Amino acid sequence: MPFSRAVCAIFFLTLSVLLTGIAHAAAPVCEKTVRWNNDPPYSLRDAQGKVTGFYIDLIQDILAKMDCSMNLVEMPWARALSELEAGRLDILPGAFKTAERQRFMLFSDPVNTSPNVLFMKKTAVAKFNLKSLDDITRLDFRLGVQMNVAYGSEFDDLMKNPAFLKQLTIVYKRHSGWKMVDIDRIDGLIADEVTGLLELKELDLEKTIGKTSLVVSSSPGLIAFSKKTIDINFVEDFNRHLQSMISNGDFAKIHAKHIPCKLSLRTLACQ
Repeated sequence: MPFSRAVCAIFFLTLSVLLTGIAHAAAPVCEKTVRWNNDPPYSLRDAQGKVTGFYIDLIQDILAKMDCSMNLVEMPWARALSELEAGRLDILPGAFKTAERQRFMLFSDPVNTSPNVLFMKKTAVAKFNLKSLDDITRLDFRLGVQMNVAYGSEFDDLMKNPAFLKQLTIVYKRHSGWKMVDIDRIDGLIADEVTGLLELKELDLEKTIGKTSLVVSSSPGLIAFSKKTIDINFVEDFNRHLQSMISNGDFAKIHAKHIPCKLSLRTLACQ
């Protein structure tokens, strides 16, 4: 007995719904792994246990606009670089662009400008009277730096000087570096200005250790992407959403939530 037109219509409608559901189920899910570590105000775990911070909230918002989700992976900086190069990590926020990194990284537009400055014990600032990094090579000065962190062209040039290399102390976590400054194990530590001030307050060391006037580098912070897992089209789309957020005020709202200063939209730095 032949099916009626109504029955046929219901059959094909049901089939269409089922096929659409199968197609959606089979569609690739856009999920990107993003590195985080305790690095306030850029990434941190809040009092409720949620991972947040300026970079984290910004990336999460942009990825959501791109129909992607974020899988946060906690790891130290040096490991994050190697994981990004290997393609086991997709996104690394807070990177500076260098010739070596461009070999395996793609970069976003600038998202933040906060200079790397030299921090010292306040009682030692007058003793050394540093005007540039090069002054360190003529003094008995012990400088703390983080492993695999980029500090700009002047620092890179000094790294070719064997005498300067002997003056360096590599620290894996800044918290241990601040304690080394406090007990006079090292004379100074290079750190992001905003992060340094916040960490010293957290450690109750802001009265004894402070930032100096020596700016080591002022390159803008970028978001890096692994060339092994992300292509230029994805980065260009990411940048379009970033610029839209800067224009419509959403960027400034995220910045104000995490970084306690008035934002310059021209430089993306504290005014």
